[in-house]
Amino acid sequence: MPIARTTVQACSLFSGLPPPVLDSVCERTELLSFESNKLLFDCGSSCAMLPLVLSGSIRVFKRSESGREISLYRVTNDQLCIVTLGCLLGGSSYPATGITEEPVSAISVPNTLFHELLGGHEGFRQSVFNQFSARITGLMELVDEVAFQQLDQRLAQLLSQRGPIINESHQQIADELGSVREIVSRILKQFEDRGWIILARRRIQVTNSEQLKAYSDSSR
Repeated sequence: MPIARTTVQACSLFSGLPPPVLDSVCERTELLSFESNKLLFDCGSSCAMLPLVLSGSIRVFKRSESGREISLYRVTNDQLCIVTLGCLLGGSSYPATGITEEPVSAISVPNTLFHELLGGHEGFRQSVFNQFSARITGLMELVDEVAFQQLDQRLAQLLSQRGPIINESHQQIADELGSVREIVSRILKQFEDRGWIILARRRIQVTNSEQLKAYSDSSR
């Protein structure tokens, strides 16, 4: 059954496509739903389609051989996954892992349709490369943080951005930052001693976001 045109038009990627092409997109795409904590792709798996998220969130991360993780970015409403884009453009397998953080609804664009739209419609192509460029910039900022910023500063930045209430475990935060739970827990306790946060089981309350922000911006 074709996807409704209103659903397809909710994706900015398809804005500007002529009506006959939109009809083709409706016929050739598929509406997918995934539950929370669903593995969507993993390192080494093949890529056959581009998911366009309508609702929910996908976390894309890299896992080391030792099992440590670092989050690369998240894909939410009307955003593209550049890992998937890279696989489709280069015909390569996935170099990272993607998992749903909450229930996700998405439009599945098959490989063949993606390449047809990319080659035949300037607006679609420009939108793809604009998002690709923005994501690459974000990844470069992540590299800069990991390479040049202290872990305590990165943790302070994360807390100041996600507060005032963060319902995540110390392990989840460590995975986010590419660190280990013991070190993250130690720094969190230091922040609590300074009166910047209050710790509870799977819950962090930010009580002084300004101090955390100032600390994350400080040159150490």
